[in-house]
Amino acid sequence: MQLFNGINVVSIAVPDLARAREFYRDVLGLGAPVYDLPEAGWIEFGTGGAGGNLALTAAEPGWAPATGTTIVLDTADCHAACAELRARGVRCDDTVVFPGFVTWCSFYDPFGNRLQMAGPAPEE
Repeated sequence: MQLFNGINVVSIAVPDLARAREFYRDVLGLGAPVYDLPEAGWIEFGTGGAGGNLALTAAEPGWAPATGTTIVLDTADCHAACAELRARGVRCDDTVVFPGFVTWCSFYDPFGNRLQMAGPAPEE
C-alpha cells in the first residue's frame, strides 16, 4: 500500500507575513496566493508544477532564518532565473553546475531564509 502521493505543501516561517506575501507573490512571481489567511498565520502559493505548494507561516518567538532544510524551486534555466532575480534585487549566490546532472543556485528572501532553484545542466 502506497501511503503518499507526493508533496502537498512545504512551509517556511517568516517574521512579517505582509512583506513576505509581496516578495513571494511579486518578486519571485508566484502570483496570487492559493490561500491567504494571515489571521491564521498562513499564506500558501502554487509553484506552477505538480510538486506541491509553498506556504509562508508566521514565525514563532526566537525565530531565525532557515538555512538547513531547503525549499528548492524548479526552473528551466537556472542561469537566467538567477540573473533575473538579481535584477529584481534578490541576493543570489553564484550558480553551480554539475555537467549532465543539475544546475542550481541558492537565493534568499528578505528575512534571510535560504531557498534554492535547480534546473537542467549542460551535457558534458
